[in-house]
Amino acid sequence: MPTQNLSRRPATGTVSQDPATWLARLLTFGGSLALTVAASRQLYFIIPLNEVANAGSPWLSVLLWLLLGLFTATFAWISLSATTAVAGFLPARHPPLSDPSRQRPASHGALQGKTALIMPIYNEDATSACAALAAMGQDLADLEFQQHFEIFILSDSNNPDILATEIAAVDCLRERLSATLPVWYRRRQHNSERKAGNIRDFVNRWGSGYDYMVVLDADSLIAGDTLATLVREMDADPSTGILQTLPRLYGGETLFARLQQFSAVAYGRIFARGLCAWQGHDGNYWGHNAIIRTRAFAASAGLPSLPGPRPFGGEIRSHDFVEAALIRRAGWTVRMLPELPGSWEECPPTMLDAAIRDRRWAQGNVQHLAVVPARGLRWPNRAHMLMGVMNYLTSLLWLAMVTVGLILSTRFALAPQQDSVTQTLPVFDAGRMLGLFILTMTLLLLPKMLGLASGLLSRAQRGGAGRPAFFLSVMLELLFSVLHAPIFMLMHSRHLWEIARGQDSGWSAQRRRLGDGVQWRHLLVRHGIHTALGLLTLVLLLWLSSALLFWMLPLITGLVLAIPLSALSGSTTAGQWLARRSLLGIPEERTLPVIMQRRQAFLDTASPAITARLHKSQALTPSA
Repeated sequence: MPTQNLSRRPATGTVSQDPATWLARLLTFGGSLALTVAASRQLYFIIPLNEVANAGSPWLSVLLWLLLGLFTATFAWISLSATTAVAGFLPARHPPLSDPSRQRPASHGALQGKTALIMPIYNEDATSACAALAAMGQDLADLEFQQHFEIFILSDSNNPDILATEIAAVDCLRERLSATLPVWYRRRQHNSERKAGNIRDFVNRWGSGYDYMVVLDADSLIAGDTLATLVREMDADPSTGILQTLPRLYGGETLFARLQQFSAVAYGRIFARGLCAWQGHDGNYWGHNAIIRTRAFAASAGLPSLPGPRPFGGEIRSHDFVEAALIRRAGWTVRMLPELPGSWEECPPTMLDAAIRDRRWAQGNVQHLAVVPARGLRWPNRAHMLMGVMNYLTSLLWLAMVTVGLILSTRFALAPQQDSVTQTLPVFDAGRMLGLFILTMTLLLLPKMLGLASGLLSRAQRGGAGRPAFFLSVMLELLFSVLHAPIFMLMHSRHLWEIARGQDSGWSAQRRRLGDGVQWRHLLVRHGIHTALGLLTLVLLLWLSSALLFWMLPLITGLVLAIPLSALSGSTTAGQWLARRSLLGIPEERTLPVIMQRRQAFLDTASPAITARLHKSQALTPSA
């Protein structure tokens, strides 16, 4: 698996895009550009740029131009999300094969070659991870496809207590699948390059023995027939390098997890279909729940180390986007199958757990700015990386725009009557301002409203829920989205500040299960500044008697209530209360898939056995 040179363009062939892909790109990016130009033009006429310049106040003129620039950048991101969702309503198409002469694979055809199911783990809940692998193995055995698959657990764990449980869990998994699939376990002594290095080590050592590899996270779960479909798709199109599924969220018990799960059901598929429509063969890879052609990955996805110190230099953190771009650069296609069911993952249980994960992602995505100029990348892959950065940069732009608005509001509210600038300023055009506000809010809410409309019209789209329950769930999710947004705005802005200062995120295991009790002191430390800023903003606008208070009330409310909102996000009581009322439900809660039943059965039987093995090993260990 040779290291790739980002400054040299490889000699590769090209794959032509389907005309429908170009139509979706025109709708998504052309529509976003047209909307952004129109909205920025409106704001240009609303704010008194020329009048301020003529009044001789350069610093005020700079603030107004800055406000226009910040609005343009944030509006572009909002409109791009909206047009992507609209593209999801184009006539559904299966992503075309790179060779039009080839036939689509039969839904029940035979499989070819050998596939490795690889699960890199790092101080994870090994019992849960092995339960998922056991369920996948049993699914494949029922389909009589077990001879085409092998399981690899690639451990980077370094905590002795976790390692003991990990080894015991692997032993139980091997016993469960002894008559069906081989289970291989390897622990690295030196876990360089994190997950990317772990997978690279697998490819270098054993990759030549497998045609494909399905990359899994410790919380991944993929049904056997879905795995078979992925293999058939790869068999049918030798030019495909990566096929990405759309994982659904499941297993959440807290309010925050249930909100995320429901959001994925209600709006996720629409957005994913739009994303799939415009990316075509230039798709992205999310690092898990995807099948990869091993020789394509080995030949073209060896990640280089970036020059400079951390966090911008060094090993590439968010490796998946870059691996997809490099594989595409080498001439392989990267596609997504948004309509393929049977792919799941779990989500963080609380708002703060999501923020910890976002801190790592933010650093990795910002690091992509050094990869974007690489020679030979296709522009959609560059767009994927820039969009990843914008996921976090938009929060900072929003915060800057709010700050500039508060400064301007304070300046005009406290200006003396004889102030020359104040005397020459015209009254803002209330009609234009209201129209711009309505347009912005419409685009901001459009993906959710499209999901609501689609769910109300289709029982399948709303996951089998009744219309009243689905409608109330959408409204509840919308409420918490509005309240959570300003909190994440400040947390993401802090992430970017830490990254700019050179602070590394480190590498810690992701918490997927909630601990005991609410740690109020921890919440106060993490959200105290959010609450203080919300109260200060409220007091300032009340003192100024500014109409801006009504525009900023949702933001202020979210910040003032940051501590109780964060505590509520991790509440299993709230989650269970909503579940009993069929709110924020997902299809897997109504009818538990067989593979999830198998996963739970392994947990029920293996957990006591693992505990017994640990007690036995401790009893055999000589005391100090």
